Amino acid sequence: MKMNKLGGSTLEVSELCLGSMTWGTQNTAEEAHAQIDHALGAGINFIDTAEMYPVNPVSAETTGRTERIIGLWLEHSGRRNDVVIATKHSGAGMAHVRDGAPISSATIAETVEGSLRRLKTDVIDLYQFHWPNRGSYMFRQNWTYDPSGQDRADTMAHMEDAMGALQDEVKRGTIRYFGLSNESAWGMTQWAEAARRTGGPRPIAVQNEYSLLCRMADTDVAEACVNERIDMFAFSPLATGLLTGKYQGGKVPEGSRLSLNEDLGGRKTARAFEAVDAYLAVARDHDLDPVQMALAWCCQRPFMGSVIFGATRMAQLETAIGASQVTLSDEVLEALDDVNRAHPLPY
Repeated sequence: MKMNKLGGSTLEVSELCLGSMTWGTQNTAEEAHAQIDHALGAGINFIDTAEMYPVNPVSAETTGRTERIIGLWLEHSGRRNDVVIATKHSGAGMAHVRDGAPISSATIAETVEGSLRRLKTDVIDLYQFHWPNRGSYMFRQNWTYDPSGQDRADTMAHMEDAMGALQDEVKRGTIRYFGLSNESAWGMTQWAEAARRTGGPRPIAVQNEYSLLCRMADTDVAEACVNERIDMFAFSPLATGLLTGKYQGGKVPEGSRLSLNEDLGGRKTARAFEAVDAYLAVARDHDLDPVQMALAWCCQRPFMGSVIFGATRMAQLETAIGASQVTLSDEVLEALDDVNRAHPLPY
């Protein structure tokens, strides 16, 4: 398994990251612990979670359940030093956590303490802001995104306020590094500048949706990643399962994401299925597993730090891990780019 040092830091993570958002709804604690054991045995050292997990569905009643499941594994296994743990601070609009309160110095310390308690650990390796206070164009909001109501002075004040609280946590030893999620290129650069001004922790990673079907990060965000030394974590690299091909022809497998979310968060469109057909053809033409092709493609992007995937069954986990042994040829990469040009932004 290839290892990457994030953002010029000393934090080293596997190129594949085990996502955890189904642990506590679609997966039991026992199933989650088996996934962790298997992933670590295959060379993965990185688990991503969030205080709001699990999802499918999201609810106030289940908030924090996934962190508690991971905490039980850490407690029982005694293997804290073998794994990098990343979690996220919920923010504005996430109504089931702190009534949707925005991220601020007033929320950071208590949120860190809550995650530490649930995870049964003394330190969080990477602490991420799940959603910018000013909003985001992610999750299909790019079609109507309008930043004209943002107040620059308020944004700068918020960032500097948060930097002070984050630096306090670094000094306390409760977090090692800071990261972003669902951020824009402008937001990434402003967080980096705020860190330079204040001496707070520089963001070393950004976690955004990225896949063969969702390539919005290829331009501005990629440039910010390279110039600010902020590595990307691709979430939903299989486009909520669309790129596996399991939903083609109107299929809805029992227990799948589509069986729980009828439009896959706005991703289920006629154009998406047409694009998937084209990507599946590339996989067939080159004798590749479509899951491994999609994950390997993400891993080979020049701004990628780690690719986050989730699994509800052990067989899915084993297939995904196999992507670490796949290197796509120039011919395959060109064929995938051709499909993207023919089917851009399919949802």
